[in-house]
Amino acid sequence: MEDEKLKIIPYSATSISVVGRFIFMYLLYKNKSTNTFSLIFCILSICSSCLWIYYSIKMEDTPMIVRSSVELILLTISAIYIIKNKLTSQNQVLPK
Repeated sequence: MEDEKLKIIPYSATSISVVGRFIFMYLLYKNKSTNTFSLIFCILSICSSCLWIYYSIKMEDTPMIVRSSVELILLTISAIYIIKNKLTSQNQVLPK
């Protein structure tokens, strides 16, 4: 019975993590961020998520596989958005 109650913890953590990532993406879009620190954060988090996916597959931890996979997808989208904004802002012509 105790194990059954504990099973909700990883799924709750997964839900909170995914919601947090969507909030990050919303703020990124709202602020039109081209912040270098945001890009570095995304790249480091992508590396971390890849390691967690590998570990979770080896441990057969389904909630962690789901969390890390969703996070990897969302972080990749965020990184692409940051890079796109950086390139766009560098290509704008300044008024004379």
